[in-house]
Amino acid sequence: MKFRSLSLSLLSFLLITVMACGPANKQAVQQKIDHTKAHFAPDSRVALFDVTAEAGDGGWLLTGETNLPQAKAALMDSLSALEVTVTDSITVLPEAELGDQTYAIVNNSVANIRSEPSHPAQLVTQATLGMPLRVFKKRGSWYLVQTPDDYLGWVDYGGLHRMTKQPYEEWASHSKMIYLDTYGFAYEEPSTNANKVSDLVSGSILNNYGSDGDYFKVKYPDGRTGYVLKTEVRNFEDWKSSVEASQERLVQMAKSLKGAPYLWGGTSSKGMDCSGFTKTIYFMSGWILPRDASQQVRAGKHIDTSDGFDKLQPGDLLFFGRPATDSSDRSVVHVGMWIGNNEFIHSAGRVKVSSVDPQAENYDEYNLNRFLEARRYLNNWEGNVLQTEKMYDLEDNKSIRSS
Repeated sequence: MKFRSLSLSLLSFLLITVMACGPANKQAVQQKIDHTKAHFAPDSRVALFDVTAEAGDGGWLLTGETNLPQAKAALMDSLSALEVTVTDSITVLPEAELGDQTYAIVNNSVANIRSEPSHPAQLVTQATLGMPLRVFKKRGSWYLVQTPDDYLGWVDYGGLHRMTKQPYEEWASHSKMIYLDTYGFAYEEPSTNANKVSDLVSGSILNNYGSDGDYFKVKYPDGRTGYVLKTEVRNFEDWKSSVEASQERLVQMAKSLKGAPYLWGGTSSKGMDCSGFTKTIYFMSGWILPRDASQQVRAGKHIDTSDGFDKLQPGDLLFFGRPATDSSDRSVVHVGMWIGNNEFIHSAGRVKVSSVDPQAENYDEYNLNRFLEARRYLNNWEGNVLQTEKMYDLEDNKSIRSS
């Protein structure tokens, strides 16, 4: 009888375990994970939610990581409705080993951000000098970071200067200068004959520490100082309050970059891919666009081009790629900006002007044949005007997302 009682107890335990970890419950748990990811992190380029469930001792062990604490909370809440036992081993980034140094500022003219913590890895985007970064984890000499437009990627230690919250806030609140020329330098002394501190690109931001003759004295995130010609920079707040993303300015900014080389993942005047080019044009006009063409196409207002391009205005973005079919989704792979006179400017090989007019010498038949749609941003999209307080607010962890 004792043996039979023991067998029944063992059988009951096994039945409970099977019920808790059986196929039906596994499917239900996975559905909760998938639903949470689809809701909070549908685009892995801008949000991280990598969670898996494994059968454990009478329940489910959740492992993985996310940079969205609200996503983890929502998942745990939804799982509580299931009659399952869950062990939570999900890491919410930033990793504990980073300590309080989860803030960073780009410390080079351009920081290359890659898909993996390795120099041979794909370049996914760039961040320019003075841009704030949120730091999530460390692998060797590489850091997983997030840019103000929420893009995620890995940057090597030389591209950023990490700091705790207090020095970060001091940096963020200090008077700043923005570099406006396409390319230039900061010098160790107020003279172009002096040694260079570093190169600078359009959009470089440095703290202002006064003037010396024809130069402003500036300070880098890591404490280096330098001198920049006054004719090449402007007080950031003055520039931001006066810059207007007008049609004329966008066209002027775009044409100033003609000839710049194409660089996959590039978003600076050193080299740009197609969406990096349009993003740079708008940033230097005071607006922040999403990073990639497939994200930019979800923002702004759709412009009807079914009868041609007559309704387009300078500054509108044109998107190209493959239309949807019965067996595949639409794929947006290229973007350019309309500049009028049947022409658009884009980064393809280099920044150049192309035409939709078959009679023009610069007629672009290839891209015209894969044209998908056009979008307008000026006066047709909220939440994207560059604001210093938003740009440096890393606590919020909200992107300037497409609407």
